[in-house]
Amino acid sequence: MTPDAAKCAVIQVKRGIGDVIWHLPFVRAIAAASPGGQVTFLAPPSSGARELLAAEAGVAETIYFEHAGSELRRGLNVIRLVMLLRRRHFRTLWVLDRTTRPALAGLLAGIPERIGLGLGAQKLFITNAGIEQRHFHDQPVDWLRALLKAMNVPLPTTEPALSLPHETLAAVAEKFKLYARPWLALGVGASHPEKDWPDAYWAEFLDNLRNAGTVFLVGGAETMARAQNLIAGRTAATTVNACGLTLTEAAALLRLADLFVGTDSGPMNLAAAGATDAFALFGSTPVLTYSKFIHAIEPPGGPAAGGMVRISPAQVLERIAPYLGREKARP
Repeated sequence: MTPDAAKCAVIQVKRGIGDVIWHLPFVRAIAAASPGGQVTFLAPPSSGARELLAAEAGVAETIYFEHAGSELRRGLNVIRLVMLLRRRHFRTLWVLDRTTRPALAGLLAGIPERIGLGLGAQKLFITNAGIEQRHFHDQPVDWLRALLKAMNVPLPTTEPALSLPHETLAAVAEKFKLYARPWLALGVGASHPEKDWPDAYWAEFLDNLRNAGTVFLVGGAETMARAQNLIAGRTAATTVNACGLTLTEAAALLRLADLFVGTDSGPMNLAAAGATDAFALFGSTPVLTYSKFIHAIEPPGGPAAGGMVRISPAQVLERIAPYLGREKARP
């Protein structure tokens, strides 16, 4: 860590793995404009940010903090965050969300420069002008585009292009080297039932899958049994339960994969961050547009409550058919 790196902090309050991924280009841009070219990154532990950003040159250190909970818990979390920020003697704090508490914590910690969106009550606790209120209902990625523009911070791209340790990539490549190409990764599971695809649909999809050398089911440890049940009795393609991989191993597999199909989830974002074409099922959530590698599959009429059950396996199979059997270019 350089002496100046610890003087600029960036806070990201969202809890998901995918949230770290799409925030990454903005974190890099802020780091590039900061003394020493590095920042300290703060995020909730559920985001996996420490593991994901271990090879990121612009992130000097990742610190976990708790943000959510009951009103009492949130109050205690603010006090803890104030103490954490005060100990580090940051000069600058970027809050990459419209939430108020991190900006308030920055003020109470005595951080002289507090940069935020300034949407709603947060405006009372930041030192910059914020962005125009007309952005209030925009997508979060558009908030941050507007913020960096207002702060004259260049944003070269919104592509994450996640950096991974070379040894992890090599180890995962070695682990699966005997499996036939092309590799199709399926992201099974989601952070919310409304974003998930029914098992019956996954089973039908797998039963009708053709021209894939090897299929890898990817998810967290909580999807291990579900993935195994989906694999049982299926012979359309060689299928591997890869849900037991660590987070960085899963990110490496998704980079090495030739194609991804799955829900709007952490694995989908990791696939896009690895320059793997990711066909994502957006049944009930807005389509993510930060990466050219994200290809949205939507239900008839567009995303809405209950929309995942209106995306049929046949629709997904038809959409990915031109990509099946291809191997992506590798450096």
